[in-house]
Amino acid sequence: MTDEPTGQTAAGAGASDATVGPGPTTTGPGDVQRAYSLLSQLYIERLGSMEIVHHDDLRLIERHLGSVDGPVLDAGCGPGHLTGFLDSIGCEVSGVDLVPEFVAHARQAHPGVQFEVESLTDASRPDSSLAGVLAWYSLIHLDPDQLDAAMPAIRRVVAPDGTVVVGFFEGPVREAFDHKVISAYRWPVDEIASRLAAAGFVEVERLQRGHEGERRPHAVLVARAV
Repeated sequence: MTDEPTGQTAAGAGASDATVGPGPTTTGPGDVQRAYSLLSQLYIERLGSMEIVHHDDLRLIERHLGSVDGPVLDAGCGPGHLTGFLDSIGCEVSGVDLVPEFVAHARQAHPGVQFEVESLTDASRPDSSLAGVLAWYSLIHLDPDQLDAAMPAIRRVVAPDGTVVVGFFEGPVREAFDHKVISAYRWPVDEIASRLAAAGFVEVERLQRGHEGERRPHAVLVARAV
């Protein structure tokens, strides 16, 4: 899921603080899926288009994933607009999301791209089967223990020298906050970087952007599997 951002089941936009409605405070996968399903149409209308994606983010995504040799997974693709963008620049890309409504919309909007309802950490995906992963606000609803489990699961499916691009809400300290869909986390960039390193990635680039209007502070980390 992309949030722009929003998370494990909504992928996509950036770091918007636009109001899309209240949500529950629990953060299990089922709770996240139900929360986004309830607001799926409003989310698609407000956050499911390329117009809300910052041009710096698009350039970074294209720079690091646009020329990888092999399949790319948009993990938590939400309405599929970033998946469609990657497809448009020649990536061999597919998308997964927990929210059936997002996947249905993505399939209709991008009929040439494969989309499935599944978790970004699906254990059935073969080891080292991906050249790249875009996790655009798809980790923001994971608590620290869940995130520490997700990072090695992502590393397992990424081939050596493969690339991951992770977008998330930045903050000076790690803390949960009342996201407009369901509870989410802000993270210091160095903490996410250290978790990526512990899972077997080395940082390649980082991008940080402060509060802009309704958009919360935002960060992106690019890392390579080692």
